[in-house]
Amino acid sequence: MKVPVSWLSEHVDLPAGTGVEELDAVFVRQGLEVEEVLRVPETTGPLVVGRVLVIEELTGFKKPIRHVQVDVGDPEPQGIVCGARNFAVDDLVVVALPGAVLPGDFAIAARTTYGRVSDGMICSSRELGVGEDHDGILVLGRGTDGPAPGTPAGPVVGTDDVVFDLEVTTDRGYCMAIRGIAREVAGALGVDWRDPAAATPPAWPGEPAWTVEVADPARCDRFSVLAMEGLDPTAPSPWWLRRRLAQSGIRSISLAVDVTNLVMVELGQPMHAFDRDAVRGPVVVRTAAPGERLTTLDGVDRALDADDLLITDDSGPIGLAGVMGGASTEISGTTTAVLLEAAHWEPTGIARGVRRHKLPSEAAKRFERGTDPDVTVVALARAASLLAEHGGARVVGGVVDVDARAPRPQIVLDADRPARVAGIPISSDQVIDSLTTVGCTVGAEGGRLAVTPPSWRPDLTDPADLVEEVVRAVGYDEIPSVLPTVPPGRGLTPTQRRRRAVGRALAEAGYVEAPAYPFVGRTALEALGLPTEGLLTLRNPISEQEPALRTSLLPGLLATLARNLGRGQRDLAVFEHGAVFPPGDGAVAPLPAVDRRPDDETLAALLGAVPAQPWHVAVALAGNREPRGWWGPGRPAVWADAVQAARLVADAAGVELTVRAGDQAPWHPGRCAELLVGDTVVGHAGELHPRVCAALELPARTSVMELDVDALPDRPVAQGPAISAFPPVRMDAALVVAEDRPESAVRAALVSGAGELLEGLRLFDLYTGTQVGEGNRSLAYAFVFRAPDRTLTGEEAQAAFDAAVAAATQATGAVLRG
Repeated sequence: MKVPVSWLSEHVDLPAGTGVEELDAVFVRQGLEVEEVLRVPETTGPLVVGRVLVIEELTGFKKPIRHVQVDVGDPEPQGIVCGARNFAVDDLVVVALPGAVLPGDFAIAARTTYGRVSDGMICSSRELGVGEDHDGILVLGRGTDGPAPGTPAGPVVGTDDVVFDLEVTTDRGYCMAIRGIAREVAGALGVDWRDPAAATPPAWPGEPAWTVEVADPARCDRFSVLAMEGLDPTAPSPWWLRRRLAQSGIRSISLAVDVTNLVMVELGQPMHAFDRDAVRGPVVVRTAAPGERLTTLDGVDRALDADDLLITDDSGPIGLAGVMGGASTEISGTTTAVLLEAAHWEPTGIARGVRRHKLPSEAAKRFERGTDPDVTVVALARAASLLAEHGGARVVGGVVDVDARAPRPQIVLDADRPARVAGIPISSDQVIDSLTTVGCTVGAEGGRLAVTPPSWRPDLTDPADLVEEVVRAVGYDEIPSVLPTVPPGRGLTPTQRRRRAVGRALAEAGYVEAPAYPFVGRTALEALGLPTEGLLTLRNPISEQEPALRTSLLPGLLATLARNLGRGQRDLAVFEHGAVFPPGDGAVAPLPAVDRRPDDETLAALLGAVPAQPWHVAVALAGNREPRGWWGPGRPAVWADAVQAARLVADAAGVELTVRAGDQAPWHPGRCAELLVGDTVVGHAGELHPRVCAALELPARTSVMELDVDALPDRPVAQGPAISAFPPVRMDAALVVAEDRPESAVRAALVSGAGELLEGLRLFDLYTGTQVGEGNRSLAYAFVFRAPDRTLTGEEAQAAFDAAVAAATQATGAVLRG
C-alpha cells in the first residue's frame, strides 16, 4: 500500500514538524512495515505555474513546432518553443524558467531554436519526475480552474511529496486504504482526523434505477448500484486525480475508471463501472452454471468453475465478482451512461477465485482481506460526486441497496486479560480507550467488557484479537524484555543427540547441508521411479506443482544438485536430514473450536490424523570426491562413497551397518547397495539409474544414499575399552571368492569362525584379474588376535586363523589364496 504524505495530511492533523523519520517510526509502531520511502528527484530553481496566452504554429520544419506565449506571473509573458500539441490556449501548465535544474541534472537556459528565443521549458510529468507520461506536457487545469500564474509549481505537482510503501499483513485489510492508514496514524499520534467515509450520502429521489437480485447472500451480503448518465466521454481526469493514482501505483485509464480507483484507495471500497447501455436486463449475483465462460477485461476467455461468484445480466456473466469485470460491459471512449457498483463479498471465495484463475487485482487484494460493508453507498456517492464535477454526469433514479448483513457479533473480554498477557500494568480505562480508538463500541459491567468490533475490522473475532489491539495501542516497545527462568532439565534427548551427531559427522566428512522444502509433485517422484499412490496432499499448497508432502529426501536433494551444477559448480557433495511423510491411511483431522480447549476425544482424533514422520538422511555426490592438484589427478565420486556416507551415519548413531547388493529405484540395478542393521533394511546407496540422470540432467554416475535414521536401534550403553597389556598377533589372508558373494557375508563368516581371540579385522585389498580366474575376486584381510589375560602362542593364533578361514570356506566357498 503506497501512502502519499500529502494525501494522508488531508485527513490527519499531523503535528508541526513531523518529518519522514517520525512517520516511519509511527508506521512501524503500529505494525505496518515500511518497505520503501519514495521521494521525487529534486528540482531546483524557478518552477512555476503558467497560463497559455497565445499559440503560434511554426511551419517549415520536419515536425510540428509551436511558439507559445505563457503568463508566468510577470508583467510580460514568457516566449517558449514547444513541440507538444496536447494543450490549448487558457490551459495551466508547468514552466521551468531559465536557471531551473530538472531531475537528471537537466539545466534550463534561454536559447534560440527554430528561429525563436525560448525563455524556459513547458514540462511533462516525466521531466518533472512525478509520472511516466512523456507523450505531451502536463496540463494542470484550464482558465481559473487552478492555481494562479506564477504560483510555485512544486507543491502543486508534488515534487516535494513523499510516498511510504507499506507492507500490510493479510489480517489488516482496512489499512489498504488512506482512510485506514489515517485512523492508525491519528491514534498513534493522539491527534484529530477526518473520516472520508463519514459523509452522509444524498437522498437520491426516484425509483431504484436498476433491478438487482442477489441469489447467494452468504457470499454477498450487500450489493449497491447507482446509475448515471450524461457523462462526457472525452472529459480528462484532472491532474490531482492522476497524480494520486500514479503515487498509488495505479495507471490512469479514463475518468470513470480513475474515479472508481481513487475511491478504492481512499475508502478501501473497490468499485466497478459498467457501461450502462451494454447491460441487458436485471443484474443477478449468482454462482456459475456448468459450461459458462467469461471474457474478462484483460481479454482472456475464461472457463468458469461452479464456485465462481458472478455478476450477470440477461446476456450471461458480465463480471467475475470481486476480481475483474467483463469485456462486454467495459467503459469505452464513447460511454455516456454508467452503472456504478459497490459490494461486500465473502473474502475466502474471492481468494479462491483469484488463485483459480491466476488473476490478482487491486480490488481482489482488498476483498480477500475483508472490506467495510458500511461504506458501499458512501463510495457510490463519492464516485458520483467526482463524475458530476469533472465529467458532467448526473444521477438517474434512486440507489439500489440490497442489504442482507447480520448484526455484528459481540465479544466478551475480561478487563484484566491484556495486562495478564502482556505482563505489564494496563488499567481498565486504558483497555476501553484503546478499543474505542480502533473503532470498537465498549460496554463495561463489573470486570468484564462487552465489545462490538467496528464494521471495518472483520479480523476481530475473539478475545485474543482484542488483547492484541490493546497491547499494540499501549506500544510493544513498552513491554520489557525479560528472559524466563530456565527450568531444570536433562539436556538433549537421545533422538536429538543422534540427529545432531549424524549431521555433524557428514559435515566433518566434507558434505554440505542443503535443506529443501518438504513439498513435492508427482512429476518429480515419477522421474525417480518412486510410487505416487497415497501421497499426503495439502489442502492449501504453496505451489500447485508441488501439492504433496515428500516421501523421500531425494527429489529435493537432487534438485539442489542440479541447480548448483547449472550455476557452474562441478564437484559436489551435499546432504540433507529431515522428516519424510509416507502414504497414510487417509484420516482427516477435525477442526476444533478456538474459544475453548479441545476435549480428550478431539485431541485423540487430532493426534490420530497426524501422519508418520520418520527422520531420514540422504547424500548426493557428483564430480570429484578428492580434488586434483600437483599431487596428481582427482578421484571421482563413485557408488562406494555413497556407501561410505552410510557407514559414517551408522558410526555416528552407534550401530553396525551391513551392506549387500540390492535393487531399488532410483538406483542402478547393478550398482545398488542395500543397507541393513541386523536383518532390517534401513536404506540404500549407490549409483543413480542412467535414465534418472538423463531425466534430471545430472552427470552420469551420480551417486546417492538415503537411510532411515529412526529405524536404527538405540545406541547401546557405552562400555570402556578393554586394554590388554599382552602383545597382539597379526596375520593376513587373501581369500578368493565368487564376485556375486557379498563382502559382508565373508566378513561375518571370518568373525564368527575366529572366535573371542579376534580383536580386529580389516579389508585392505581387493583384486580381480587372470590370477584368480574369471568371475572371482580376491579379498585380502588383516587379522589382529590378542588374549586379555595371557600372551598368545603361535599355535593358538594359528588355530583361530584356520577356524576363521574354514568358516568362510563353508559359508561362502572362499578359498585361501596361495
